[in-house]
Amino acid sequence: MKTDIGIEEKNLDLNIKHLTVALSNDMILYIKTRKFHWNVTGASFMELHVLFENQYNGLEEAIDEIAERISKLGGKPVGTMQAFLDHATLKESDSNPDSNTMIIELLKDHESVSKELRQMITSIEDETDDMGTVDFLTSLLLQHETEAWKLRKYIK
Repeated sequence: MKTDIGIEEKNLDLNIKHLTVALSNDMILYIKTRKFHWNVTGASFMELHVLFENQYNGLEEAIDEIAERISKLGGKPVGTMQAFLDHATLKESDSNPDSNTMIIELLKDHESVSKELRQMITSIEDETDDMGTVDFLTSLLLQHETEAWKLRKYIK
């Protein structure tokens, strides 16, 4: 059955595309944060280990919510690593950097996602009048801004 919530089908499709990018970026960031959690070393090991765990737990929740929003709009969330890589603007981390480089890389990713979410929000407001998705993405934006702020505090 088609989704009939007062948004034109072409606009639902556009919003699903935006949400698929958001889902894919959060999945890449989730995997990267998990990897850094597993591999962090140094004097701040325990503190960063816990910070990264809190961050990937938040991302895991966001990923589920994004996938559910896609479903609510009548879409089917992608679910393979290749599909996430194909849709994401973020890149995987192939290296095992030192803890300071981990922080900087995660910070840059959260900031990049924040910028992209702002563009999505503006596009959806201007083109599709989907206030539910605008509100949802605004909440997601605030989460990424908060995580970026936390990481920024570690940089000397």
